[in-house]
Amino acid sequence: MGLAGKLEVDVELKASGDEFYKIFSNQVHQMPTASSRIQAVDLHEGDWETPGSIKLWKYTIDGKTEVFKERVHFDDKDKCIIMDGVGGHVLEKFKKYKGIFQVINKDEGGLVKLTLEYEKHKEADEPPSQYLDFVAALIRDIDEHLVKAA
Repeated sequence: MGLAGKLEVDVELKASGDEFYKIFSNQVHQMPTASSRIQAVDLHEGDWETPGSIKLWKYTIDGKTEVFKERVHFDDKDKCIIMDGVGGHVLEKFKKYKGIFQVINKDEGGLVKLTLEYEKHKEADEPPSQYLDFVAALIRDIDEHLVKAA
C-alpha cells in the first residue's frame, strides 16, 4: 500500500465558484464568521493575500481543538488553492499533509475538487479520512454562508 496517499472528494457549491475562491484566497480571516468549526485564523508570516504566507488555523475536529499551520499558494488562473502543512496537530499524525482546493465555476454555483495528499509515519497508520470529512463539511459551511450573504 505505501506510506504516501491521496484522498479526494468533490463538493458541489450553490454559491459561485468565484466567490468561494475569493474567501479562501484573500478573505480567509473571515472563516470564523463563516463556520463554527473554525475558531480563528491568524497570520503568522506575510499577509492575507500573498502566496507563501503562513497562517495558523485553530479549529475543532471530533470534539477536540487543534491547530494547523500552513503555507498557502494560489493559482488564480486555475482557481487553485494549495495549503502545505508546516506545523500543528496534523503533522504529529502525518509526515506530510497538503490540501488542494480546485474551484470550478458552473452555470449555476460551482464545484470544489478537494484533494488531501499525505504521507503516513508507518504503514499501519490510518489515512486522514476524518480530515477529509472535516474539510468537506467546512466547504459546505462556507458555501451556506456565501448563499445567505448574497
